Amino acid sequence: MDVSKISDIFFDLDHTLWDFDKNSNLTFIKIFQLNKLNISVENFLNAYHPINNNYWSLYRENKISKEKLRFYRLSDTFNKLSIKVDDKMINKLSIDYIDHLSSFNHMIPGTIDLLEYLSNRYQMHIITNGFKEVQRRKLEKSDLLKYFRSITISEDVGVKKPDEIIFKHALQKSNSLIENSIMIGDNYNAD
Repeated sequence: MDVSKISDIFFDLDHTLWDFDKNSNLTFIKIFQLNKLNISVENFLNAYHPINNNYWSLYRENKISKEKLRFYRLSDTFNKLSIKVDDKMINKLSIDYIDHLSSFNHMIPGTIDLLEYLSNRYQMHIITNGFKEVQRRKLEKSDLLKYFRSITISEDVGVKKPDEIIFKHALQKSNSLIENSIMIGDNYNAD
């Protein structure tokens, strides 16, 4: 690859720029307090993360729906911990999680410095598999929108990374050429 020909940089959002793990953990602390759940957040998170990662893999492969991902990642975690939580509360926690996730906006260390540096040299874009209502709020509330010329969210396109359709869509939307573009993400299989 001839780096001198790169004019456009496409970034993933979660785990690449936006510190998903830290923000997610803080969100669970908040929603457990809001819902008066007397559960060890640390124990919950230790069980939750691998379960959540598995559900996201299934979601990327179109093996489960968004709704099932949201419900069962919580339900399975409570079951693994042998904590009885009824479906009504799991549904409420699922909604609360989505509603409050963007209220925390910690970045991966060095993100803003990197974006400031690159913004004077390249056209920058986002391609993300996250849920559209959440991803847009994250970008707005974290003040990241100003760095990006285009935002491509899988739900808007109808396919998820790594499907080549989403990358072609992002290239067309940004008026970029593949040979002048590079993708930066955290997951080799998706990005």
